[in-house]
Amino acid sequence: MCKSSLLLWAILGTLGACATLRAAEDDDLSISWEKNYLTIRGARVPGDEIKVHYLEAYCRPGSTDADWVKHTVIGHKTVVTSASDERRRIELRCTLTDGVVVDHVITAGSDEVDFRVTATNPTDKPSLAYWAQPCVRLDKFTGEDKLSYVPKCFIFLDDKLARLPTQPWATEARYVPGQVYAPKHVDRNDVNPRPLSKLVPSNGLCGVFSADEKMVFATAWEPYQELFQGVATCMHSDFRIGGLEPGQMKTIRGKIYVVPADIAALKVRYERDFPEQVK
Repeated sequence: MCKSSLLLWAILGTLGACATLRAAEDDDLSISWEKNYLTIRGARVPGDEIKVHYLEAYCRPGSTDADWVKHTVIGHKTVVTSASDERRRIELRCTLTDGVVVDHVITAGSDEVDFRVTATNPTDKPSLAYWAQPCVRLDKFTGEDKLSYVPKCFIFLDDKLARLPTQPWATEARYVPGQVYAPKHVDRNDVNPRPLSKLVPSNGLCGVFSADEKMVFATAWEPYQELFQGVATCMHSDFRIGGLEPGQMKTIRGKIYVVPADIAALKVRYERDFPEQVK
């Protein structure tokens, strides 16, 4: 083969590799944030996008049987401090009405979104910011409405996947419907004022199946306050802050996975990302 032919094949090979790389990048997830909603998009996302009310609320303790607005919610304002042009990374800052500052670094990958959160209390008074709610809206992903999507939801009980509605199913609370699952380390007086299950989740991973059952949305945080199937076609893993003393800083991390419905593979990945939650 002549040198010119070899050069041509080398050029074509390079162009092919670049095209493959661009195609892979086009399939990656992208993120944007506007008006308190984080939007996750991607060619492989069922329903094309996932909306996350980020963040729905920062919450005080003593919330299980308390008025949500008058007692539990701590007001906050969120602004974008940085965003990449390719929609792969966003930095947010939440300022709470009690003076606490919470910085969020959110990064999109090929099939996951990574969250790194730093909560700081620069004031001279303790903060009662105990937990926070990222509310993930999953109507498009599941192809269902706020009533029919429940059987698409799952948690883990006795280290095995358990689809909702779990049994027994709690029905009494200050506000209904919904279902809250609290880990052992969280005071039962400090969770969402929806029906609280007697069942204790094995870990902090929860999610839903897509309409065709071929894909899974899943999410987890460390540390986590509760798992919550809500009333807005949503599924929560709510992250725990645990309060902040004057000058104190805490770090929290989370993941959203959008992956094929291979639960064994998902569980392996989750346990690698969150070894603290493995028994």
